[in-house]
Formats: sequence, C-alpha cells, structure tokens
Amino acid sequence: MAYLGYRAGDADTAWGSFFDPHMAPLPGHVVDALHHGPQADQMLLDFACAADLLDDGYLPTETGYARLRRGGFAVSVLTDMPGVTPRMWDWWFGWHGSDARRYKLWHPRAHASARWADGGGDGHYVGRTSLVEEYLGSMYTKAAIRFVSPEELGLPAHRLGDSVAVCARLGSAELPVDIGWLVHQVRPTAGGSEMRSRFWMGGPEIGARHGNLFANSMIRPVAERRLPDPRDLMVHCAQEMNHLAGFLPALYERFG
Repeated sequence: MAYLGYRAGDADTAWGSFFDPHMAPLPGHVVDALHHGPQADQMLLDFACAADLLDDGYLPTETGYARLRRGGFAVSVLTDMPGVTPRMWDWWFGWHGSDARRYKLWHPRAHASARWADGGGDGHYVGRTSLVEEYLGSMYTKAAIRFVSPEELGLPAHRLGDSVAVCARLGSAELPVDIGWLVHQVRPTAGGSEMRSRFWMGGPEIGARHGNLFANSMIRPVAERRLPDPRDLMVHCAQEMNHLAGFLPALYERFG
C-alpha cells in the first residue's frame, strides 16, 4: 500500500538519513509567478520549439503557466542549484525509480511510490517507464513516465554540450492513455547548474497508446478531466527540484 512519508523501518537503508520532511519555502520567483497567474500562451515555449531550450540565454517565461488556445496548458519552472552538476541529475533519474523510499527523498510531502515497469533496478532510464504515485496539490495521481531520448523531442545530442536533457512522455498508469510531455534541461552555471523544466499537457498532447484517430477523439474528453491544475504542477516541480538539489551533491558523492 502506497503512503506518504517514512514509517517504521523505512529509514533503515544506506540512504535513509537523507530523508527530511522539512522543505524550504518556495523561491521568490515562483511566488511571483503564482501572484501573476496565467499568462498569454505565446509567452511560454511551444512544444514544437522545444529545441529553443538549447539556445544561449533565457526564454520570455522561465517560470509560469498558461492555458493554450489549442487546448491544454504549458508550465515552465526555473530552479537554481548551487553546487549541483548536470551529471548528478542524470544519475538520479536512473537511481531513484527502483525503490519508493528513494523516490520519497525527492518530495517528502507528496511522493508515495515509485517502481520501474520492467521490474529492473538501478541504471539507465531512457527507454524505461517509471510508475509513480504522488500528490499534485491535493490530487492523487498514478502516472506512467516513459523516458525518451532528447532527439525524440528535437534536441540533438551534438547541441547538448555539457548540459543534460531529461525527456519523457507523461501518461496514466491506470489507463492506456498519454497526456503530455516534459523536459528538464540541466545546464552548468558558474556556481553549479540550473534546471529549466517544461511541461506540455492536455489538448493535442493527449493520445491513446497504440490507438488511432478515432480512439484519440473518444479518450480526449475523459483524459482532460484527469489533468492536474497547472498551478499545482508548477509548485510541485519547484518544491521537489529545490528540495533534492539541497542534498543531491552529498547523495551523489556517497552513491553515485
């Protein structure tokens, strides 16, 4: 049975001491984005232009959200991570998914369970599906996160340089339906690195797995009702990325 937090015996692992239920306040720029509310959809990166993340500098909205005229929504989150390297995050995505107690380190107030669909253990993550249970706001979700190569989203390897791009198709773990995409681009900075997260969910990003146009038209209205609130998704991403970044260097030094 999935549950939040650590219970008796959960901390009796080599990494148990890293579990900390106390999370830092949201960064100021995330609070500002919440006060701003939804933005014009043209101010957020379009899914078809995901490769723009690899350009120098910043995009018009690094933290915010918008409802899209074509349906669905987009969310952006910027996370500054002093002392963290892109390599640490690449390792984390291959390490955390084989044990729920590792997954809970990431967001102790919202993460309940995680396992690999193939039943395997640590290692690579591209080409694998992580089955997770978590809260987005007060909405409990069971998600299937299928990690894909950056090339599948138009981010060629030769342009990544020292950065890492974690890309995935987002879907339901209960129904054969996909509902969106994500990219976490982690690029080095003078003091560590920064993560630029992008989510595109709903609307044309909904599709029946291995389905056809008829199946998509039937499933889309149902799937739309199961989408998270974009505000909740933005807050959740900001919380978990900031929280883990605070101890990821020490975790990586010990286990990476």
